[in-house]
Amino acid sequence: MALVPRWQYMTDESKALAKRLAISGAILVISLVVIRALLPWVLASLAVWWLWKLIKK
Repeated sequence: MALVPRWQYMTDESKALAKRLAISGAILVISLVVIRALLPWVLASLAVWWLWKLIKK
């Protein structure tokens, strides 16, 4: 079964809109996965930096 069963009846404009929406959604999901993977490293780096600043005082 097709993902969009009426794709052949859609106008070119609505096909382009559907493609843009799918691409935007994929980019959003990939970005969230990357951010989620890097967030602990960013937080750990900030904690080390704050500790370093406190020690240097």
